[in-house]
Amino acid sequence: MGNRAGGRRTGPKCIAIVGPFASGKTTLLEAILARTGAIPRQNPVSSGNTVSDHSPEARAHAMSVEANVATTDFMGEQFTFIDCPGSIEFAFEAEPVLAACDIAVVVAEADEKKIPALQLIMRKLDDLGVPRILFLNKVDKAISGVRDTLKMLQPTSAVPLLLRQIPLRKDGVVIGSIDLALERAYIYREYAESEVAEIPGDDKARELEARFSMLETLADHDDELMEQLLEEVEPPKDAIFDDLAADLRGGAVTPVLIGTAEKGNGVLRLLKTIRHDAPDIDATRKRLGVPDGGAAVVQVMKTIHTPHGGKLSVSRILSGQVADGSELWLPGGEIAKVSGIYRLLGKDQAKLTAARIGDTVALGKLDAVRTGQTLTSAKGGIKPLVAFEPPQPVFAFALRPKERKDDVKMSAAIQRLAEEDPSLSLSHNQDSAETVLSGHGEMHLRVVRERLEGKNQIAVEGHPPAVPYRETIRKSVQQRGRHKKQSGGHGQFGDVVVEIKPLPRGSGFQFSDTITGGVVPKTYIQSVETGIRDYLKSGPLGFPVVDVAVNLSDGSYHAVDSSDMAFQMAAKLAMKEGMAACSPVLLEPVMKVEIVTPSDATSRIIALIPQRRGQILGYDARPDWPGWDIVEATMPQAEIGDLIIELRSATAGVASYRASFDHMAELTGRLAEEAMNANGKAA
Repeated sequence: MGNRAGGRRTGPKCIAIVGPFASGKTTLLEAILARTGAIPRQNPVSSGNTVSDHSPEARAHAMSVEANVATTDFMGEQFTFIDCPGSIEFAFEAEPVLAACDIAVVVAEADEKKIPALQLIMRKLDDLGVPRILFLNKVDKAISGVRDTLKMLQPTSAVPLLLRQIPLRKDGVVIGSIDLALERAYIYREYAESEVAEIPGDDKARELEARFSMLETLADHDDELMEQLLEEVEPPKDAIFDDLAADLRGGAVTPVLIGTAEKGNGVLRLLKTIRHDAPDIDATRKRLGVPDGGAAVVQVMKTIHTPHGGKLSVSRILSGQVADGSELWLPGGEIAKVSGIYRLLGKDQAKLTAARIGDTVALGKLDAVRTGQTLTSAKGGIKPLVAFEPPQPVFAFALRPKERKDDVKMSAAIQRLAEEDPSLSLSHNQDSAETVLSGHGEMHLRVVRERLEGKNQIAVEGHPPAVPYRETIRKSVQQRGRHKKQSGGHGQFGDVVVEIKPLPRGSGFQFSDTITGGVVPKTYIQSVETGIRDYLKSGPLGFPVVDVAVNLSDGSYHAVDSSDMAFQMAAKLAMKEGMAACSPVLLEPVMKVEIVTPSDATSRIIALIPQRRGQILGYDARPDWPGWDIVEATMPQAEIGDLIIELRSATAGVASYRASFDHMAELTGRLAEEAMNANGKAA
C-alpha cells in the first residue's frame, strides 16, 4: 500500500503539540500516553496529575508554562511528544522545539476568538518549514458544522486545510467519525479504541461529497488523480494514501483530523496518521541542512535544572549516535562531556546507555551548553543549524531579595532560570541601582518569581522599574563658586566663575573654558570639569542633568592651598547655586511604539493610546498578515510599564508591541511632582 505497506519502520519520531491557550494540548498528550500504554489511565487536567503540566506553577495556574517531553511506543515505533505552552507569554519555549521536530500537531477548536492565536502559531510553522496536522478538538461541543469551521480557520493557514474526517452524528450528538480516505465509520468509545462500522446510508451522500472535495485538493498536485476525477474513475486507495503522505510532508496541505481529547476520541486515528504519513528524521535533517558524515549532530531543544540530577539538555539526535561519556563540541570550540542519557516521561526519567539517530533524549550535566545550540562529535564543532532571536520583552519588574544575604543566591538562581527560558533577560540599571528582570507578560514574570520563591527558596520583592527621568534648564546663569577652608597647615582654596546655558534637546553636556591670564591654572581646569560632571549626576530636581553647556570663564587660585579637590568642590558649589536659578525642568523619555493587533481590535487599541498620554502617528494593514494591523504611536515610558496587560486584554491575549526611545519631553505639574516625590525630592 505505497507509503503504508508493511508498517514500514522509519526510526524514532519527534512531534510538537502546539495550539492556542486552553485548546486541549495537555489533554491530548495525556490521551495519547494512555492509549499507547505509557500511563495506566488518562487523567484530566483538573486533577493536577497529568504527565505534562507537572510543575507547581503549571498546576497552580492550570496552564502550561513550559514545554514538557514524553516518549512512548506505538505499533513498534518510538514517538516523542513535546507539549508546548499555548499562551503568547510562553510562546518562545516552542521555537527551539519546533526547529528539530519532524512534525507538529496543531490543536484547535471551533472558537472564532482563538483565530489570531492560531494564526501566530501557523505562521511560525511556516517560517520554520515544519509540516503539520491540525487536530480539531472538542468536536462533540462544536455548534457549527466541521466544514463551516474549516472555512473559519482557513485564513490562519497559508496552505489548504484538508479535511480527512467528518463527524458521525446521531440525534444531533457526535458519536464517531467517518474517515474519507479509508471510507469507514468509527464509533467512539470513551477512553477506548473506536469501533469500526459501515458508513450509515443516511450519511453516504455527505461522505461522498466531502471525499470528492478532499480528492480535488490532492489532485492539485497529482495530474493522474486529476485525470481520474475528470473521467469519473475511482482512484486506487494506495495512490490516495501516497498523495496524502506526500502532500503533508511537502507542506502542500494541512490534514485535519477530528476528535475529543478529553474522552480519548480520535486519538488512535491521529497516531496512525503520524506513523504512516509524517516525515521522518531524514526529511528533518534535510530541512535543517545537517551535514553528511558519521559524526553525531545534536540539536538542543530545551534546558532543565532538576533538584537532584543537575542540568539536563533535552536534545534531538540528528545524526550518528551519542553514548554516555561521549564528548561533544560546542559551536565556540569548547568540549562538553555527556554524563547520563535519559528517556523522559514528564518528570520521570529512564536511564539509557546510548541514543541513536532520531531519538529525543535528555543529556546530563552539559554545563556550558545552552538551548538552541548545535553540538557535534566532529572536532572543532559546526555552525548552528538554526538561529533563534527572542522577541523584545514587553514587561519588566525590578527585583531584590528580602534578605540581603540572598543577593548572590538570587543572581545564580535567575541565571539558571534564564538558561531554562532564554526569553528572560536580566539587566542592571546603574541610575537606580535596580536589578531589572524583563519578559513577555505579567504571567511570565509571575511564574519566574514563583520559581524563585518555591523552587529556589528565595523570598523576593518586586516593583515597577524606575523611569529614567532627566532634568534640564530653561535659562542661562553666571555663577561664582568659592571653596575656602583653613584648619591648620595647608588650607583648601578654589574659586571659579561658570556660565550655565541650556542646549537643544539631545545635545547632552558640553564643557568649555575661556580662561585668560592663568587665573585658573590648566592643571585645575580638568578638576573643574570633573566637579561639574559629578554634580550633574543629580541636579536640583534629583535627576541626572542633560542638555547643558558650562563654560569656565573666570576664577582665582592660591599657590599653596589650591588643589584638585578644592577646585572640584568650588565647581560643585557654583553648579548647585547656579542650577537652582536656571529654571530647572523635568524631562521624561518618550518612546516610539509599534503595536501589532488583530484588525477587529484596532479601534480599541487606538482608543486606549490617548488614555496613556500617547499620540497616534498612524495605522495600516500589517504586510503579509491578513486580518492584522500595525498601530504606530509615541507614548511616555512611564505609561508603557503595564501597557501589555491592557493590549492583551483587548485582543484575546495576542497583541504585542515593540518600543524604542524617541525623544525626551518636558514634564510639569502633578505628574512631575509625583515623579520627584517618588525619587525622594520635593517639587
